[in-house]
Amino acid sequence: MSYVQHVENFYGLPVLTVPPYTPATVLPDAASVAWRLYAGPYSTDEDYEVCWERFTSTVELEKVRALVLGHGAHYMSDQTLIDLSSRLVGLEALFLSDLEDDEEMISTIYQSDLAPLLEAFPGLRELVVRGGEGLDFPVTGHAGLRALRVESGGLPPEAAAHIAAADLPSLERLELWLGDDDYGGGTTVEQLAPLLAGERKPALRHLGLQNSPIQDELAAALASAPVVPRLTSLSLSMGALSDEGAEALLHGQPLTHLKELDLSHHFLSHDMMLRIWTSLEPAGVRVNLYGRNEREDDRWGDDEESGDGGRYIAVAE
Repeated sequence: MSYVQHVENFYGLPVLTVPPYTPATVLPDAASVAWRLYAGPYSTDEDYEVCWERFTSTVELEKVRALVLGHGAHYMSDQTLIDLSSRLVGLEALFLSDLEDDEEMISTIYQSDLAPLLEAFPGLRELVVRGGEGLDFPVTGHAGLRALRVESGGLPPEAAAHIAAADLPSLERLELWLGDDDYGGGTTVEQLAPLLAGERKPALRHLGLQNSPIQDELAAALASAPVVPRLTSLSLSMGALSDEGAEALLHGQPLTHLKELDLSHHFLSHDMMLRIWTSLEPAGVRVNLYGRNEREDDRWGDDEESGDGGRYIAVAE
């Protein structure tokens, strides 16, 4: 299963790649689609400039609600968007770097400090960022942001800590792909403490701490974290969750108030999967246990140097 794919729908809107030749008179209403800027897999700076020029000259920018930056377009500086903020006055959703694996590995997609971008678009409601190298996030936060997802094979720990501490009073959904130490990750439970304590994000209802090699430690922390009772859904998917972490969840605070618990891509035993199912499903919790994995040392022989028992995350390189 590939977790890194082009988005087909974004912000509840179908994604439309800016067409290269279609007359402006036959384009859809600017507010009815999420506009995707895509210059092609072998694009040059000139190709991107042509794509960007066509978008800015034929689409009613004042009506654009959602924007997706695909291959070629993702190389543009944030300043290019910021310079258009006076025209993109209705922008509510932004997807940075919608690239698949065959276009660029997620671990090499470069981002930047998002503070100026967030300041330029106070009306932004949803932000998705793919890639983590160079990423940072303002602790001052954003008053209107309701959904934030960072997809990364290695989210810089400082960026994760800043997101955890950021003032996001309207945020309802937060998903962080924490990633692997070898690709720039390494976030600790301690760095996520403000998030787990439920500080600065009073509206949060969905939390995803995903794609992490320390999933057991996160599960143990969530077992008593003050943020959990206010959630309606929780995801510890894509990571190296084992029976140890699942045991901590089962012996921690009640999870029966959740509508959904996503543990997909895990390393749980069949007995533990049955225990989770019988503990939560009768209470109405939808439990996702899809994607049971075998440890690498089970498949290829014991690895005495492996500190995680041969477990691995879903997306790293």
